[in-house]
Amino acid sequence: MTVMETETTPAQGLTDTKADACASAPTAHPRPDGQDHYTISEVVAFIGLTAHTLRWYERIGLMPHIDRSHTGQRRYRNRDLDWLTFVGKLRLTGMPVADMVRYAELVREGDHTFAERHELLEQTRRDVRTRIAELQDTLAVLDYKINFYSDARQAPERH
Repeated sequence: MTVMETETTPAQGLTDTKADACASAPTAHPRPDGQDHYTISEVVAFIGLTAHTLRWYERIGLMPHIDRSHTGQRRYRNRDLDWLTFVGKLRLTGMPVADMVRYAELVREGDHTFAERHELLEQTRRDVRTRIAELQDTLAVLDYKINFYSDARQAPERH
């Protein structure tokens, strides 16, 4: 994805222009920048998505521009791997695909969309926290039931 934005990394205190990706620690890339031309099958192996999914992401605007070789073969870059990693995190949050596409559009539109991007991510975080609380409640019920059955197995038989 050719979507770029300037981001200040707290650990470095530097301004860095890079693909809009997860703000966690940088991931190691299989190849250094400048030598980072990956085929779709290599991306499938690195990221874990199917080729069908990668092509679909392109069609819906989630990956709007992938470089092509002179023969038309897709050539992904490290920034594309970073973007796909971030999209994978968004998928895990349960963010609807339409919202992911909207986020990608906002990034492409430029810095004046920071507030809208921020709000979209804030809403997603609120949704994730709600789901975590629901899962914690569910886990407590499961723990109660597991303990009940463990205790019942250890108790002497009653006649």
